[in-house]
Amino acid sequence: MEKKTVVVTGIGGNVGQGIIRNLRNSGLPLHIIGTNVTDFSPGNHLVDSFFKVPFAYDEGYTQAIAELVEQQNVDLVIPSTDYEVYYLSVNAAQLACPAATSGSVAAEAYLDKYLTFLHHQKFGIAFSESYLPSLYTGQFEKAIAKPRKGRGSRGLLKLNFDTSLLTDEEYMVQEMHEGDEITTAVYRSYLDGEILGLITMVRSLENGATTYSKVVKQYDEQMLFMAQKMAQNSDLRGSFNIQSIVTASDDIIPFEVNCRISGTNSIRTHFGFADVEYTVRELLYGQQIQAPKITYGIAHRILMDVIYPNAEHDNQLKGTSTDNFILF
Repeated sequence: MEKKTVVVTGIGGNVGQGIIRNLRNSGLPLHIIGTNVTDFSPGNHLVDSFFKVPFAYDEGYTQAIAELVEQQNVDLVIPSTDYEVYYLSVNAAQLACPAATSGSVAAEAYLDKYLTFLHHQKFGIAFSESYLPSLYTGQFEKAIAKPRKGRGSRGLLKLNFDTSLLTDEEYMVQEMHEGDEITTAVYRSYLDGEILGLITMVRSLENGATTYSKVVKQYDEQMLFMAQKMAQNSDLRGSFNIQSIVTASDDIIPFEVNCRISGTNSIRTHFGFADVEYTVRELLYGQQIQAPKITYGIAHRILMDVIYPNAEHDNQLKGTSTDNFILF
């Protein structure tokens, strides 16, 4: 099998780092390039080579990625952040290789959580009721204000907040539901547009990142119906993620959709849902993917340390897997 070069963006975060570990685990002959907005991050030791790029919303981002693709003979770009998905989707024609993104309609609708609500409302797809701050007059018994775009779980305001301090451009107000949080990863084939399968896990989070997850299957039928409806009404492609609350009455209420490979990719591959590998096999090798066979399982995340002995300054560590480091 021919060796290919893959760029993974945002390697300072757990999503990008999980993608790289999955690429290594796949056994495919890949040269992996990492990018980030800083020279040094915990993900540098995972890649074969590294390049610093601007933030996705900066003017020079797409040009920087396009130049990297050309200079390094890159075969595929896998973005790990919502903004990068959006800008690489909108500017796909500027790249000399494919990027693992949905189409620009889905990328825009799912970058902005309020646009997600409007999109789902238009097509009768379940989603937590949402308002712009200027239109919120106490419609919910419990409410949460969140940034419309990106930021993970940063910037959340719960319960008693003053909407007069929030702008419609930046924030939205959403009904806050109580119950188990589930995360559902779905894979829609790049090659034929069919949904190959999904996996749902109940999870716990700390600081916006999953720390515990358990595979469950009792919601599969409802989530598949929802995912098919989403796919029918947008240009979603590849892996996407639906975050939902399951209430005490077993109602499933989605509150966010990530139009990209999500942060539990490194966990779910061990339970039969290898969406990173599916992405590479489809986009690089044109291989048809079989429907995943999901197994039950539980995962906990722990902290590890990357130690660089004798280093005095970060600028010494722009490095890659060739640098002297210790995992502990």
